[in-house]
Amino acid sequence: MLAGHFTTALIANQKFPKGTLLFFLIASQLQDILWIIFHYLGLERTGPSDVFDTTLSNMAVNMLYSHDLIPLIFWLLLIFLIGKFAFKDTKIGLVGAALVLGHFVLDFFSGHPHHLFGLDSSEVGLGLYATNVFLAIGIEAVFIIGSLAYFFSQDAKNKVQRTGKNKAAIIGVFVFGIAFMLSIATTSYRQLFGIPEFDMGINTTVLSLIFTYGGMILYLNYFVPKHEAK
Repeated sequence: MLAGHFTTALIANQKFPKGTLLFFLIASQLQDILWIIFHYLGLERTGPSDVFDTTLSNMAVNMLYSHDLIPLIFWLLLIFLIGKFAFKDTKIGLVGAALVLGHFVLDFFSGHPHHLFGLDSSEVGLGLYATNVFLAIGIEAVFIIGSLAYFFSQDAKNKVQRTGKNKAAIIGVFVFGIAFMLSIATTSYRQLFGIPEFDMGINTTVLSLIFTYGGMILYLNYFVPKHEAK
């Protein structure tokens, strides 16, 4: 799951604003942020290396440390401690940990296959990116629609006033996420557009992920707070 995780952060911040939206956005995508870090440390090398060759169904990575079940216990504890001590609130720590756990649960239904600990251990998840990528994207789309509908309904209940442009800006980033995933589901951009082979050093898959995740975090952190109380 790509964009869907961010919706959990929006709801968490709505319920517990003391934790700050940025903290919850990072917590909701912690495993994917760790995946990027571990790629560059040589621990979770991701292929294909060229982003123009990459599709959701052909992406290959052993997410041993970032996504497998046993390391998850450590990441839960880490986020809990950060939330507890940074905001001096045990509840914020627990909510942050819940977002990390939620990332794992959502990936179970829509994402790459994860394991107990390592490729030789039991598989934990449906692994639909590899077996039925369009079903995986469909699950994410339904989850996003439901989450955003709840988020905006709670805004209305709490007398939070958003302009039509602000709502469109928030919804738009999730539409982009689903559209992007559909565009690379089974066919790479090189196949689709006949892009020739080249190496500029910036057309790597993981670097593109950095811009995607980083851009979405900054975008949501800017637009979501743009509202007024009635």
